[in-house]
Amino acid sequence: MAKQQQEQQDDSSQRLDKWLWAARFYKTRSLAVEAVNGGKVHLNNNRVKPSRTIKPDDVLTLSKPPYEHIITVLGLAKQRRPAPEAQLLYQESEASIAKRELLKQQLKDQPLGFRHDKGRPNKRDRRHIIKFIRSS
Repeated sequence: MAKQQQEQQDDSSQRLDKWLWAARFYKTRSLAVEAVNGGKVHLNNNRVKPSRTIKPDDVLTLSKPPYEHIITVLGLAKQRRPAPEAQLLYQESEASIAKRELLKQQLKDQPLGFRHDKGRPNKRDRRHIIKFIRSS
């Protein structure tokens, strides 16, 4: 009797980390678990654990900096399927899409400015540095 109830529950719900992996938001389950534990994934505006079961019509908020996705779960998948099939498992809200597109445009329009995170100077940069030092 208890086994039948568990099987019925398995058909109508699924672990959050497995669903995120099957829906192709994360490449591996361990990355999905890391994101959930790190507070990057919220279920119905509540922080949850990776083992939390989700069901259709649940609302997930995924934070993948600098973007944030607000999606509604439409279906469950026990296996990881191709991307077109995975996209049928959820629907992103219109507000989320608009916000993401606006942020994307803002990031694109920002001036690059001076980037100092280049690392070691290359041969050309070293020549300029030596020339500058000798001239002063």
